[in-house]
Amino acid sequence: MTSDFQPEKAIVRAFHAELATATPDTVGGILASHVASDWHWRGMHPFHEQHGARAVATAFWEPLLGAMTRLQRRPDIFMAGLNEIDGFKGSWVVQMGHLMGLFDRPFLGIRPTGRIVMLRFVEFNRIEDGRIAETAMFVDLPHLMIQAGQDPFPPQTGAHLVQPGPMTHAGLMYDMQDPAEGHATLAAINAMLNNPFSSVDGVDEETRLKRVWHDDMIWWGPAGIGASYTISRYIKQHCEPFDDALHDGYRFNGHLCRMAEGQFGGFFGWANLTIQNAGGYLGMTAGPGPSEMRVVDLYRAQDGKLAENWIFIDILHYLALQGLDVLGRMASITEY
Repeated sequence: MTSDFQPEKAIVRAFHAELATATPDTVGGILASHVASDWHWRGMHPFHEQHGARAVATAFWEPLLGAMTRLQRRPDIFMAGLNEIDGFKGSWVVQMGHLMGLFDRPFLGIRPTGRIVMLRFVEFNRIEDGRIAETAMFVDLPHLMIQAGQDPFPPQTGAHLVQPGPMTHAGLMYDMQDPAEGHATLAAINAMLNNPFSSVDGVDEETRLKRVWHDDMIWWGPAGIGASYTISRYIKQHCEPFDDALHDGYRFNGHLCRMAEGQFGGFFGWANLTIQNAGGYLGMTAGPGPSEMRVVDLYRAQDGKLAENWIFIDILHYLALQGLDVLGRMASITEY
């Protein structure tokens, strides 16, 4: 397997550099000059799946650039690798960080503040024949709503923060990395995925997690859930509320991409999980039927275990499948 992803990284960096100059009027042309004609783009609710540069510009970039003045990209992680899910054939480049701008005009019914906002994002790009052929773009819209003073959720079990990048400040891997380190990181991620979180042999959950996580792990959860620090607080502030409310009809659907480079790696699915809300989670009553969660996990590994985990969950999609249109409610308030 190749360990030289510099050409793929250069393609994405050139794309991001030109996108930084985009306006609502020019962004469609900029996208078209970097992506394949049949570009498959996946975005969180309400953007969902789009095909081709014009559709993506209309659905996502034009409204965002129209709402945010002087939008800038502030990455914390940049990495590339081969996709384990397709037998290490597809080359993917991943970036995570914040899109920062002045929130000057309404966006998806969210009322502007005229102040700085930091929109958490993670972007997976598959490169093929010198172009971006496939993208998953996750943004934390509830995080934006909270910054704008329009929190749609009851109090979080974890902490709400504008999340920092890796503690080591080593996430921007513009140069080649040692392939052995990437293999070790992917092995640590797979060990976590294969480690049961529920007690099946009399071993408690905290002991199980310590097999694959450092004790002082940091779980950077999405808005609506929040961040947790240490295994014990992660169990109390995320695992227990999640398991108590979402145990019915739980099904893991798999991932579309899972890769690693250096100390960092991650995956996304579409949708990763099918679940049934038994009541109470994120303030919802019991769901009338199954819902689903589209999830991104990025990790930092250290000494064979996982030390940090950044999570993106399409919570608005999860709620919409249960009959709660959060953005529609915001829009109606704005119009009123």
